[in-house]
Amino acid sequence: MVPNGWKLTSLGDISSKIQTGPFGSQLHAHEYTDEGIPVLMPKDLIDGRADINSAAKIPETRADDLVKHKLKKGDILFSRRGDVARFGLITEESEGALCGTGCLKASISKENSALFLSYFLQKSTVRKWLEQNAVGQTMLNLNTTILSELPIMVASSKQEQQKIAKILSTWDKAISTTECLIENSTQQKKALMQQLLTGKKRLLNDEGKPFEGEWEEGKLADFAKIKKGKALSSKDLKEGSYPVIAGGKSSPYTHSDFTHENIITVSASGAYAGYIAFFPYKIWASDCSVVEPKGDNNIKYLYYWLSNQQQKIYTLQSGGAQPHIYPRDLESMKISIPSCIEQQKIATVLTNAHKEIELLEQQLADLQQEKKALMQVLLTGKKRVVVDFEVGCI
Repeated sequence: MVPNGWKLTSLGDISSKIQTGPFGSQLHAHEYTDEGIPVLMPKDLIDGRADINSAAKIPETRADDLVKHKLKKGDILFSRRGDVARFGLITEESEGALCGTGCLKASISKENSALFLSYFLQKSTVRKWLEQNAVGQTMLNLNTTILSELPIMVASSKQEQQKIAKILSTWDKAISTTECLIENSTQQKKALMQQLLTGKKRLLNDEGKPFEGEWEEGKLADFAKIKKGKALSSKDLKEGSYPVIAGGKSSPYTHSDFTHENIITVSASGAYAGYIAFFPYKIWASDCSVVEPKGDNNIKYLYYWLSNQQQKIYTLQSGGAQPHIYPRDLESMKISIPSCIEQQKIATVLTNAHKEIELLEQQLADLQQEKKALMQVLLTGKKRVVVDFEVGCI
């Protein structure tokens, strides 16, 4: 049902032109250079935007020969083959680049908002339509005729389209900002782990002075017990409330009993053999090794130390088609370890850093869910917006 003030149309009807990028005979791979005018390919269309940073380039003089494929702000590029639902809106940053081989360019008419359309194209129904109507068996392909027929529902007023786009772009900015905060916090945590777990940086003790003294050196087996998990066959599996951990990552299976709580697991086999995880709750440890501290050593410290060694642990895999990592592989790892008190301090600092990242990740998930809910009501006309000022977006 189409709401009052909206219309069901097609991409062809709201575009001034839809055209194919240059054919292979017009633009050859050997013409690409390190500097020049970006040529956007399907791989450069990421999350509804065109990324010129990784795009191939050609000299300006060569680009002049392909002027009909030059992109303007508000154009929308579509992948012509493969992932045919992939698209990218041309913004000020990517304006002036060229539509490359493997892409289709839609120039949106001035009566419509390209930014609004870029949000509409994110709908799952659009992906489904494009995939169902594309041609080809081994690889899906689009052409200008098919793309022109893509059903689009828009507000008849460009101002209403712009207002909706402006609202959704506010959420996009918040999402982007949060993603940057997560990336920065993650890098800071990695740097902190590298400093604290090697003794390059010493924390303050309870007296407010930096910890002193040499760290004890040895093998991981000197400070932790490493054992195999307890196998659980499908016939013995009884659905319950305790996760069954096999690959070190979360499992879709649960069991009525548990083997461990507050434990480190190391995946024993498969593609993720060596994956480190920590479970503060009760689990059934199956196809994995479990790591428990000896004496007063701190389990969270050992977890962070193992996590910092993750890439090295992956190299310990043995076997061909089915890689394995055994307890003995871990036991022989060399480790330097501070006093139990300093271990606790380090673990607390890193746990707080991890909690900060988790909080940001939850905020990101909330923002993404809010945007999804807004799109469902704003892009269908179920919720109308009040246009009371000049919005001023593409």
